[in-house]
Amino acid sequence: MDSKNYHECGFDSRQFLEHYVSDSPDMAFEEDFLIFPIESLRNTFIQGHIKGDILIDLSLGSLVHQLYTACDFFNNIIVLKLKDRCIMELKRWVDARTGAFHWGHVTKLHTDIGEKSDKLQEKEKKMRSALHHVVKCDLEKENMMDPIVLPPADCVICGWLLENICKNQDDYIRYLRKFSKLLKPGGHFILLQCLEITYYRVGREKLFLLNCDEDFIRKALVEAGFVIDRCEVKKRTSVSDLTDYKAVIFIAAHKEN
Repeated sequence: MDSKNYHECGFDSRQFLEHYVSDSPDMAFEEDFLIFPIESLRNTFIQGHIKGDILIDLSLGSLVHQLYTACDFFNNIIVLKLKDRCIMELKRWVDARTGAFHWGHVTKLHTDIGEKSDKLQEKEKKMRSALHHVVKCDLEKENMMDPIVLPPADCVICGWLLENICKNQDDYIRYLRKFSKLLKPGGHFILLQCLEITYYRVGREKLFLLNCDEDFIRKALVEAGFVIDRCEVKKRTSVSDLTDYKAVIFIAAHKEN
């Protein structure tokens, strides 16, 4: 089995979704990768402090579950992706095409958390409408969306991406500063990440990641000019040899003026 890096090689975006966020009976990560992020995001957004016009999502693969609640608090959601195949997979769902990945179990999770099912059906339609702004980006360019120039955002969500694209701790802080430039002064940054992870598998591929602990992430955010407002850590509950993470972290922070 070859060792790979997501930033350079990518992965099979559909198989990634099936392994880590599907409704398959043998999917082991519901508590850690679905319920925990959804609850943390919902509890954060309903406080009413994080809202506005533009939200930018920078998340791994073709994930969308981190945006279900966000679409109630932002007028425009812009999704940035590094890989063409992730864009294709996401647009297949947005356009409700045959064979698209099924996210209905995430809709049901929102029902279990406390929202009414009739409103959730409307929300799925709203989500599809909100995600028509899907743009390929190049993280190494000064303007990562070149030639598109985006206005400063009110919020950036970064889900499970940094540990995938960073080769060392200096990279991590560099990318945090780059993401900070996408925000207005005082804008909010939401981070979802695995802690103390070294690898995960997608099909026959084994991908390696930057191993980070909570202390480093907190210090990196401060060094990049953020103030941490909320931090939650959930210890691993899944039993699977697909990946070796120890916990999942949720952080809501804001950019210093």
